[in-house]
Amino acid sequence: MAAFASSTASGLASTIFYSPSLNPLTCQATLFSPIRIRSSPRVFRGLHSLRRRGFRRFSQNVTTDRFKSFSCNCLSAVSTSTIDYEFTDGGKEVELRLRLKTGETLSPKDISVDADGTSLAVKEKRNGLLITLLETNQLFEKIMPSETIWYIDEDQLVVNMKKVDGELKWPDIVESWESLTAGMMQLLKGASIYIVGDSTEINQKVSRELAVGLGYSPLDSKELLESFSKQTIDSWIVAEGPDSVAEAESSVLESLSSHVRTVVSTLGGKHGAAGRADQWRHLYSGFTVWVSQTEATDEESAKEEARRNKQEREIGYSNADVVVKLQGWDPTHAKSVAQASLSALKQLIISDKGLPGKKSLYIRLGCRGDWPNIKPPGWDPSSDTGAHPQFT
Repeated sequence: MAAFASSTASGLASTIFYSPSLNPLTCQATLFSPIRIRSSPRVFRGLHSLRRRGFRRFSQNVTTDRFKSFSCNCLSAVSTSTIDYEFTDGGKEVELRLRLKTGETLSPKDISVDADGTSLAVKEKRNGLLITLLETNQLFEKIMPSETIWYIDEDQLVVNMKKVDGELKWPDIVESWESLTAGMMQLLKGASIYIVGDSTEINQKVSRELAVGLGYSPLDSKELLESFSKQTIDSWIVAEGPDSVAEAESSVLESLSSHVRTVVSTLGGKHGAAGRADQWRHLYSGFTVWVSQTEATDEESAKEEARRNKQEREIGYSNADVVVKLQGWDPTHAKSVAQASLSALKQLIISDKGLPGKKSLYIRLGCRGDWPNIKPPGWDPSSDTGAHPQFT
């Protein structure tokens, strides 16, 4: 899976390419094998800064499985032995403490710490071999590599890193399902999430995973429509046609647009409202994730496909805030796709932290369809001449 980000003005802030043949959950098992520890008194044995040395990125372990070569913020990639560690967010900086092997005297030359933006490699020389203590190409967010310092504190190695975004609270050192679900709460600020795409089944399964992880209320437009009509969607289409179903779902989305802290699964296919460009008025009230299956086999192909999709304005899904491109589908990997969705949303909101507030304003003004250029109160979309100023 790989990702790219474009300006929010383009309407497509982030795209994630995901192959379910690679199971990201295998990476998470190593992340949580270390055990949290309590801090010990600080007895410095030399202070070392990466500003005084050239940067090197260790690649020995990066390519052992394909997840460690991903460049996107969608899945954690961690290589670590089962060691004790402690992580602390101090505001502008984060601190990582790794328990070193007891009974041995280590000198600074036995330790290697390399950081580069969103990657960190910590290694220890033992019996002539370089042992990886922790290696990840996906820290929770960006750091300033030149501001990284480390020192040995009795039997602990302490690594101090300065965050690029000092306001963002890090739940953990790496980006993972657990850290994303915890960290996204501060970014979403209660805004709802809508899952759109051609497959109703995929939309349902991904939205349920997101709702559970975030603690949001799960809502399913298919279930709501079938409960209201007392018939299945398929029978409804046969009896009244897909346009009738799309109009009904649009009414459901209107009633849900004022809700907060919900994850809404929408209908897929031509009978779904989200697939129609003229039915997005109320979908703009929340953050939308387009889960799209693709034949692309690499990052660049997925990027180009997403750009082409964006240009095809008649496709309603092209209005989505973020896109997750799926190379195939396996229901057992719904949680992984949900994690990729959160990662893409994180990138989007960090690039423009005013978006949740803007979504809230859009709702308060009545979801009039003027997203993203919100017009002043009293604007009537039916009499719009295109000459109205943007309201901020």
